[in-house]
Amino acid sequence: MPSNTSRGVSRRAFVKSAVAIGGASALSACLDREEPDIPRGPEDLSSIPQRQFAWNEVLATDDANNHLGPRHRVLLYLDYARSGTPSERDRQRMEQALRTLEHAYPRRHDGLLFTVSYSPAYFERFDASLPDSVDLPAPEPLSPFEQPEFDTPDAVVHLASDYGSVVLAAEEALLGEKDTLNGVDVEASLGDVFERADRRTGFVGEGLPADHQDVDGIPDSDSVPEDAPLYMGFKSGFQKNQASEDRVAIGDGPFADGTTQHISKIRLRLEDWYGEQDHDDRVGEMFCPFHAEQNLVEGTGESLGESSRVDECAELNESAREYGRVGHSQKTALAREDGSPIILRRDFDSTDGGEAGLHFLSLQRRISDFVKTREAMNATDDVDSPAVRQRVNNGILEYTFVRRRGNYLLPPRSLRALPPADPS
Repeated sequence: MPSNTSRGVSRRAFVKSAVAIGGASALSACLDREEPDIPRGPEDLSSIPQRQFAWNEVLATDDANNHLGPRHRVLLYLDYARSGTPSERDRQRMEQALRTLEHAYPRRHDGLLFTVSYSPAYFERFDASLPDSVDLPAPEPLSPFEQPEFDTPDAVVHLASDYGSVVLAAEEALLGEKDTLNGVDVEASLGDVFERADRRTGFVGEGLPADHQDVDGIPDSDSVPEDAPLYMGFKSGFQKNQASEDRVAIGDGPFADGTTQHISKIRLRLEDWYGEQDHDDRVGEMFCPFHAEQNLVEGTGESLGESSRVDECAELNESAREYGRVGHSQKTALAREDGSPIILRRDFDSTDGGEAGLHFLSLQRRISDFVKTREAMNATDDVDSPAVRQRVNNGILEYTFVRRRGNYLLPPRSLRALPPADPS
């Protein structure tokens, strides 16, 4: 593998930039830097689980056994190219295109992971309604201070890999721009079925945010820690603060073993986060003031192990009275059921549009589970203190601005190709 500093640009920085640009030339340049040696995927696909989102067993883990998300991501927003209900021919072509990806790369973090999901707008083309087991409302504002635009594409394909060249090659094959993919012939593409509505990209993992902090929203002082996996400087996705894949799976009906997906496009404005707050202040607002007082969070949070330890935080009003602020994790923990989280986060940072951003991607059995968690983050009904206002001293709300929202059904693998609203 080439040096991390060849030609004056780190390999990880170059690869992330190539993914953001996209296209054949970016793929070629990315391959020059990464030189991945990845075997083909299986000939027999019968072992692939029905749950498209069942990634945990094939993700890398850290020393505390927390799952690490694939480092490079692409979100392809797609509109069905024809009016009316999808044809069986289009379903077959789409399934063939998706199976090409599975034959081309092993299903793991250093191969390729992907999902396909569908919006409420897609299902409006059918006379039948979604079954009662699926909770998929149209997106809406979830706080009194946000005015997001709403995403209504028919489908979203989420591509993820530790190799930027893999997500780029998979994207090119899906859109009909490649004849072969890792030695596998590409005989069908989504370009035969869909039109691309949008493309969003991102990254997560140690070093990548620091390499890409020269964007709007980050102060000009190399503020992001070198070892931070996300722009705000702390680890996320602690094992005990994530819902299990079983918890987020739809349990019955024709879409059993599917789930719902929410994606928010969030702008980060971190000038004050890094310019006015010290490490303890940031710990207090990301986790809770008790964590800062007790020095529980060293560096980016490795000292916490497999849990953010929010059960040790004070009750919100007590925290507001004693410290004049409440923490983000402290608030969202109020949305747990039977002591367990109800959403599974797989979000990642972004430099789309030249600004620091976060694509907040969560999986949950019902969209109402996400709404409950987001409302807990607002703390509007839970804190009675003049020190804690809508966006001030109230977790990380002062630094995050929701630009877009979208809700999606992520069906089981057997229904991933243009599913009807009522498969029965």
